[in-house]
Amino acid sequence: MGKVEGGMKCVKYLLFIFNFIFWLMGSLVLAVGLWLRFDPETVALLNGDGAPDTFFYGVYILIIAGSLVMLVGFFGCCGAIRESQCLLGSFFACLLIIFGAEVAAGVFGFLNKDKIIEDVQNYYIKSYNDNKNNTMIQNSYHRVDCEVGIKEFFNSKLYIIGYVGIGIAGVMVIGMIFSMVLCCAIRNSREIM
Repeated sequence: MGKVEGGMKCVKYLLFIFNFIFWLMGSLVLAVGLWLRFDPETVALLNGDGAPDTFFYGVYILIIAGSLVMLVGFFGCCGAIRESQCLLGSFFACLLIIFGAEVAAGVFGFLNKDKIIEDVQNYYIKSYNDNKNNTMIQNSYHRVDCEVGIKEFFNSKLYIIGYVGIGIAGVMVIGMIFSMVLCCAIRNSREIM
């Protein structure tokens, strides 16, 4: 098995460092997804009979994508250190799939933001009018005008999700480039031998 040398050795270790950062980013996506799912205000607002599920679909996608990113980052580290074309190619393919899933989740959330907010507002108004579950919901958002409070709540969390997503997308593109460069270098070093 030929070892990469020179500049490609630098790429190898950069890819390893990238994968560690990628693993950390996956941890961050998972943490944001879990935070949104188990945040007491979110749970109080969106749990109950007749609650809209739209918001949680995006959250579940984040949780799954974050978990996969962590796993793929671990395998990417192994592929870089072992100089395995198979692992690096698989790593690239997984990155591409995860990148597509995260873009889909982001587009879904952005395009359906108003519908998500409207569903939650309608649920809140219906719950308030039915006088069921009132105490829990009113304790969450009775501090401000309810509809405005709900909209501000989602808008503030949307920016956090957006910034995390943009950062991860940039890191993923760099990882895809490095993995293909290293994969080609490994192939070329083996052909020379």
